[in-house]
Amino acid sequence: MQAVLCTHFCKPEELELTDIPRPQAGPGEVLVRVKAAALNFFDTLIIAGKYQQKPPFPFSPAAEFAGIVERIGDGVADITVGDRVMGWMGWGAAREYVAAQPQQLVKISENLDFERAAGLSVTYGTSLYALRERAQLEHGETLAVLGASGGVGLAAVELGKLMGARVIACASSDEKLKFTREHGADETVNYDSENLRDTLRRLGGEHGIDVIYDPVGGPYAEPAVRSMAWEGRYLVVGFTAGEIPKLPLNLVLLRGCDIRGVFWGSWGKREPQALRASLSDIAKWCAAGKLSGHVHAVYPLKEIAAAMKAIADRKVMGKIVLRV
Repeated sequence: MQAVLCTHFCKPEELELTDIPRPQAGPGEVLVRVKAAALNFFDTLIIAGKYQQKPPFPFSPAAEFAGIVERIGDGVADITVGDRVMGWMGWGAAREYVAAQPQQLVKISENLDFERAAGLSVTYGTSLYALRERAQLEHGETLAVLGASGGVGLAAVELGKLMGARVIACASSDEKLKFTREHGADETVNYDSENLRDTLRRLGGEHGIDVIYDPVGGPYAEPAVRSMAWEGRYLVVGFTAGEIPKLPLNLVLLRGCDIRGVFWGSWGKREPQALRASLSDIAKWCAAGKLSGHVHAVYPLKEIAAAMKAIADRKVMGKIVLRV
């Protein structure tokens, strides 16, 4: 089978497309023929050795996928050959076949195409965990999303609206903000041309912003916290700006607010049944048209370097998907 391999810490153009043996479905495993795999920002880091996880070489990038179950191993009870599934793993999906654990898979309906399904697990999974489990977002609250046009950001915008929040989308260009309005944002902030703190304070009014969803970090974290409501919740999702911010803790004291970490992957390992249930909800909502699962572009497997460059250059709105 064909697979994209990272044989050493490298740039995207150094990844290799090669033939390797097809995996087998061992006891308790499911063999899935991959139809589409999705990329995330952390894929650009993991191949360069700049991510907290460092897989042994050689490995394939891509943490999520969708496809058709081809074989099942002994002891697998709730999945059958021919099932359409989406799945997630830390890495390894940029190839024609994967052997996965049943708890890593969720069945999908015929109404959900493989390309959209491939990109749901990490982005929508992270955002639903963040908003429902960590922030306990309530109907009528105000949610501000930084990096709102990216994969997790767009998912947070859509899920926030689905949960009944007033959503303020924050991004770096008017084009990106127009895109977020098309996906449900009520208000927008261009933090390249506007003062983020002042604009969020104006939009939050006397009450302030109830929940900040921040996958960006860098220079935007502190001004966002300064706009928060009493007992607001600031969600630490990631650091795509490259800089890990250092917050003055007096801000937390003065606003009585919480700083809450969002480590979706670690939660999934600790609570696999809860994770699988949340992803089943996401798949159903997307199939029903309540979530877009927006795909920015689809690349053939052999063009993974170009796909990763688009992500690294911050050109992507929604998801980048590889057609396998």
